[in-house]
Amino acid sequence: MGNRMTEVAESAAHMGLFAALPVTAEATTSRVVVNNPLLRVVVFAFDTGELLTDHSSPRAVVVQLIDGAIRFTSGGTEHTMAPGDVIYLAPGETHSLVADAPSHLSLVMVDQQG
Repeated sequence: MGNRMTEVAESAAHMGLFAALPVTAEATTSRVVVNNPLLRVVVFAFDTGELLTDHSSPRAVVVQLIDGAIRFTSGGTEHTMAPGDVIYLAPGETHSLVADAPSHLSLVMVDQQG
């Protein structure tokens, strides 16, 4: 695991992510698990009260809450996420979040084609 660039045609398995990325008191941590020219997958761990302020990505983004509780704001609308919930963000969409409980979140950024 890490920020190492991988080939699109290179398969990979990343096991034990929660053990490698536990929720840490008063912190937000992340681990890049896939990084290639088409997509980037990042797993985040947030403690209660941790937040990400307004930001955007030039890539399309798919966010899925794995565990915990997060309030995710995009397009001026706040969404209360429960485990399993998915949010899609168009490229350039401004978004932010606040963790209401210790949480793990998966983020997939996909480059636009063509």
